[in-house]
Amino acid sequence: MLDRPMGDPELHFWLTRSVARTMGISLSEAMAAGQLTAQDYAQMVTSCRGCPLVATCQHWLGAQTGGARSAPEGCRNASTLEKLARRH
Repeated sequence: MLDRPMGDPELHFWLTRSVARTMGISLSEAMAAGQLTAQDYAQMVTSCRGCPLVATCQHWLGAQTGGARSAPEGCRNASTLEKLARRH
């Protein structure tokens, strides 16, 4: 079985950040508050880079008109994002 190539780091950085922001989470503030390490943040982006649901995620982001309570279905970072949202 062949591994799927990793997605563009810049695109996935912004997707990760945008999903968080849509959920009312500032990843920079979470890091400053000690709720997220730089390594955790990097792992979130890396996890996103391996996700095959980029188009679904982009569509979900485009359809948001207000804050979202949860990450898009199938998001590899949903658990981390939802924990951060509960702390916020």
